[in-house]
Amino acid sequence: MTDIVAPALSRSIVTEIPGPNSRALLERKERVVAKAVPHQLPVFIESAHDAIITDVDGNRFIDLGCGIGVTTIGHTNDKVVDAVREQVGKLTHSLFGTTPYEPYVRIAEYLAAHTPGDHDKKSFFVNSGSEAVENGVKIARKYTGRRAVAVVEHGYHGRTNLTMTMNYKPMPYAAGMGPLASDIFHAPGSYPLQDGLSGAEAAERTQYHLEKHVGVEDLSCLVIEPIQGEGGFIVPADGYLPAMQEWCTANGVVMIADEVQSGICRTGATFASDHFGWVPDLVLSAKGIAGGLPLAGVTGRAEIMDSVHVGGLGGTFGGNPIACAAAVAVFEQIEADDLNGEAQRIERVMRPLLDELAERHPEIIEVRGKGAMLAVELIDPETGAPIPAAPISAAAGLDGVLVLTAGTDYNVLRFLPSLAITDDQIREAIDVIGRALASSLSAA
Repeated sequence: MTDIVAPALSRSIVTEIPGPNSRALLERKERVVAKAVPHQLPVFIESAHDAIITDVDGNRFIDLGCGIGVTTIGHTNDKVVDAVREQVGKLTHSLFGTTPYEPYVRIAEYLAAHTPGDHDKKSFFVNSGSEAVENGVKIARKYTGRRAVAVVEHGYHGRTNLTMTMNYKPMPYAAGMGPLASDIFHAPGSYPLQDGLSGAEAAERTQYHLEKHVGVEDLSCLVIEPIQGEGGFIVPADGYLPAMQEWCTANGVVMIADEVQSGICRTGATFASDHFGWVPDLVLSAKGIAGGLPLAGVTGRAEIMDSVHVGGLGGTFGGNPIACAAAVAVFEQIEADDLNGEAQRIERVMRPLLDELAERHPEIIEVRGKGAMLAVELIDPETGAPIPAAPISAAAGLDGVLVLTAGTDYNVLRFLPSLAITDDQIREAIDVIGRALASSLSAA
């Protein structure tokens, strides 16, 4: 008997945006929620499934943001929901460092199998990407006995004191919130559109900077996103990351892949590092790992991970059994359902549509990314000035498509659809974005 698959929900705007129920909730939010917590689309979401989110007024939006790459497997994925329901009735918390449980170990096994490289690996779990970065740095410092931490320009690593210091730009993540962490050093990376350098040339530039401005003898780790997220989905030149890993290994520096946004099948490889032939010493995962539940992991070479003394790693909620059960369901689908193939399908459908937009609009200076992690950068062809992406995103939202912005100069539209999005939904969404782009550029 053939399973009957329900048709995917479609985009549908039935009220003005925001509708009356969202407006009422926005007024309540204004009274009791800190104003520093923004909203991009002025609606309140009541439910979501796969690639469609539905607000409290019954408007349905195609979601190209996935909660900034979290619901990669799709909103309310059936197998994740089933796993969570089962787990919540068995065990909600015990603290793994006190009384362990099997799902935590199972996720560590999955990460050992799926992160780049065939060396022995170990993992431990925390709640968020920022925590994963913090702990990756802690481990690297402990292992090397060195203090300095290096990152590259246009990077984003989180909102804690350490990670907001590691970010390339202080606004809005760190402005006025100092003093910031010490011993953090920023170096030029690889941004082919802007620097025009080959991977080898960009690596030589980064290495020279680190040798002269930091000093290798003090450098514990180099933390890099294989594809930069908030920086604008910057894809490094071929050869850059392996060259930097070779330099790090030769100089006793731990090289860390921040795969918080680019990992878990987002790019058509389980981890984006695989696209570049890069085998990092440590890999940081979060966002899409647990299908919408808070979980993050640090996975690395066993000798590096085991350099930390007993009790030196942990946290009350890290590796919560419910989140781990959700992550098990995600990895089961990675292995059974070819989720990387779905990300590759999305690129096959979406990239030509974005290329067509670029042909019509010279303001799109580049279409870039991999898999279901794509972006367009907007530059005024006459002045060379960045074109703000926010008005385009806002116009698309009013027309039923949620799309995020990014970029150091806020001039990038980034696309992070769930792997459950259909080809028709992609086409409809890009059609909406095309209209938003045309209207915004004509009004500028």
